[in-house]
Amino acid sequence: MAEAVAKVARRINATVEEGKDYLDLSNCKLISFPDGVFKVLRSVSEDIRVITLADNEMKVISSKFFSTFTNLRELDLQGNVLTKLPDVVADMEHLTSISLANNTFSIFPDKLTEIATLERINLEGNRITEIPVDKLSEMPALKWLNVRSNPLDSNTLSALQSPHKFDILTTQS
Repeated sequence: MAEAVAKVARRINATVEEGKDYLDLSNCKLISFPDGVFKVLRSVSEDIRVITLADNEMKVISSKFFSTFTNLRELDLQGNVLTKLPDVVADMEHLTSISLANNTFSIFPDKLTEIATLERINLEGNRITEIPVDKLSEMPALKWLNVRSNPLDSNTLSALQSPHKFDILTTQS
């Protein structure tokens, strides 16, 4: 555990001291985003554009995370055990890419459809059965949706068959 804490501290310090626009806390055995990190990153949170929290053990991501990193462009949360996102994710005005692959979502995170700048959504390897295809079709920037390896119901699969202005990756049974 001490090793994981030291890894987090080193990566955070590098982001702050080197003025990086990204924070990589992947593979750090995190079960949530550490509260202390908000304080350490307060001076640079508006400069951070990319955060990777992949391959941790996160069950939840807080509203505070999204209200702190307001200029985020890319967020990688793949390989955790998330089941939902807080509603404030809809307030992410600059987010263009989110990866939620290999989590435990059973319901499509609807608030994502309210992010006008979102171009890429990766939900591969979850437990989602239905996708709000109509809402996705109304997203102005959406270019790519990955819903492979989800137990999509037949209605959703047929709705995904018709032409869309974005690319859809899906596994046909």
